[in-house]
Order: sequence, then C-alpha cells, then structure tokens
Amino acid sequence: MRHPELPLSEELIYLNHAAVAPWPKRTSKAVIAFAQQNTRYGSHFYLDWMAKETELRTQFQTLINAPSADDIALVKNTSEALSFVAYGLTWQAGDNIVSSNEEFPSNRLPWQSLANQGVEFRQADLSSANTPEEALFALVDKHTRLLTISSIQFASGLRMDLVKIGEFCRQRGILFCVDAIQSLGAVQFDAQACHADFVMADGHKWLFGAEGLGVFYTTPAARDQLKLTQYGWHMMQDTHNYENKPWQIHPTARRFECGSPNMLGIHALSASLSLLLEIGMEAVEALVLKNAEIVRAEIAKNEQLLLISSAYSPLKSGIVVFKHHSIANEVLYQHLQANGVVCALRGGGIRFSPHFYNSQQEIAKAFELIATLC
Repeated sequence: MRHPELPLSEELIYLNHAAVAPWPKRTSKAVIAFAQQNTRYGSHFYLDWMAKETELRTQFQTLINAPSADDIALVKNTSEALSFVAYGLTWQAGDNIVSSNEEFPSNRLPWQSLANQGVEFRQADLSSANTPEEALFALVDKHTRLLTISSIQFASGLRMDLVKIGEFCRQRGILFCVDAIQSLGAVQFDAQACHADFVMADGHKWLFGAEGLGVFYTTPAARDQLKLTQYGWHMMQDTHNYENKPWQIHPTARRFECGSPNMLGIHALSASLSLLLEIGMEAVEALVLKNAEIVRAEIAKNEQLLLISSAYSPLKSGIVVFKHHSIANEVLYQHLQANGVVCALRGGGIRFSPHFYNSQQEIAKAFELIATLC
C-alpha cells in the first residue's frame, strides 16, 4: 500500500533518496497551482508569493532549530553556499581547513581552490582513529581556521557526532561548517546544539524538493565574517526600494540572495517541508532508521552479500552500502534498475537509501531480486 502523499508507480521500489527523491503529491499540486496562477494572472499575486517565501524560511528555521528565520538564506544549492563561505572568509597564507577524505566534491573543491592563497586543505582518514571525530581532531593545529564536514557521508552512510565536533571547535575558536544534505529530511538536526556556524543543504534529496533550491544557515557572528561575493537587488536592506541610493547590505542572511528568488522552487519546497513537519522529524527519523536496519538485516541473511557501511557506528543513518561477493557492482546495479529498484552505485557498492514511507515488503522484494541473479 503506497503512502497517499507518495503514489509512486507500482513498478518501482524507490531506494534512492540520498540522490534525488520523488515529489509528494502536495508538491506536484503546489507547482501546478503556481503555474496556473501565472498563466491566468501573471505576477498579480506577487505579495502572496513573498508570503510563501517567508513561510519557507520559517519552515527551515523549525527544521534545523535555527534561533531566527533571519539566519536562513534560500540559495541555489549546497555548492553555492559552501563557496560563499570559502570565498567570503579572509584567509592568510598558512591557514588550514580540516575535513575528511570521504567528502562529496561540493565540500572539497571550494576549499581546495584556496591553495593559491596559501590555504591548506587537510583530509582526515575517518577510519584512522578510534572514532571518526578523533581522526578529524588529530589534524587540527593552531593554524586551523575552519572544520568542514558532511553530517552523513554520501558514499558510506557514516553519521558524524556533530555535537562533539561543534563543542571541540567552539572551545578552540574554530569555525564549524556542516554540509547537511544527507541529514535534513532524514534525521533530526539541531544547528544550535551542535554549535554550527554554517549549515547548508539542497532540497532535492531527503527533503523531497525540486533541484535548484537549498538552504544556507549562518549565525550572526559568523555571517559578519563573510565578505560578499555576489551583488544584486535582492540583497539590499530596503529590497523593494529600487531607487535605493545609497544602499545598505541586508542585515540578515538575505544578504546571500543576490537576485530574483526561485518562486517556483519555493512553492514546491515549502509544500514538501510541510509534509515532513506534519509527520514530525522525530517520527521520520525513527522510520528512516528502522528501514535502514531492515536493509542491513536483509544483507545479513544473504551469505553472498557484504555490508560495506559500518555496522558498529553509534549514530545511524538512512544510507546503507553493500556489495556481492561474486557479481560485479555494475552488473548487480543494472539488474536492480532494470527490475524497478531505484538505487545508486556509490562507495564501492550498491547504495540503498530508503525513506520513511518505504515498506518492509518492498525492501524484502528488492533483495529477492538480488537473489534471482545469484
């Protein structure tokens, strides 16, 4: 029985929310309604659109437990937000940034590009110490300006102890940046509890949104350390005073929103977040982690399968990666895709990332399909 808000084709078993998620029914309706309104009325209801923009900031404030909606910027994607930090801070030759060797390119390339300013990007082997957090801490020294990490690693599902890392950084005056794209919408996230200075995520994965719109959270103190790298009408303090001379930078996180907002994406993402917030992230997380445990149990049942994701991490995520002992990853992946199991090739194996609405029966069916290839 499909979830009423996620009426996917009966031919599919969708286990790829760590890549691109399907839209809920309410999101599709919101986009259609917005398109029809544009067709009939143009921008006549622009004030309503601005209200929806404000609503989305408030929804994100709730989702990540930000102190204020003023700390929320709506940006194009995670990469843009990370670049705002990388090129907003003033670096000195000899500064270093600590991260891991498991990061998605979005959380690696902006920092590596600072090498021509004499900034070193240090990548910890997260398996080199008793805990992945200790592996990060071992690379920190007096020249470390910032620690940047994915809250959950995309290719392994490893979930970091953000509270522990944030406290470590806070005690040493190190800026803490979190790529939360694999957390938001899947597990609970508390920007204040983990003392994050910067948090960013796209909306098209676990949040069920459209591509092209994401969130960028900054604390006021950290925000004021960033020089701006983009300018446009939307980041002025008096945004709709187009004769604004002289003008001032917007005092809130809106300073990072250079030009016209993605109103279509805003309507879509707001609808998607409304579903998650109605259910409650505590309940969503419990269901996501339960489904991930079902995946692990199915792997354990098949002697031909090997779990690649750590089975012993104290913090669990919705990402599980595995491989077959004798069948090549590409062959197994193509078999699954051809039979309607939507998944990904990641981390040296097959990545399953079920969401809250996936059923135990469809997960079991996916593994039955694997057994038919053996």
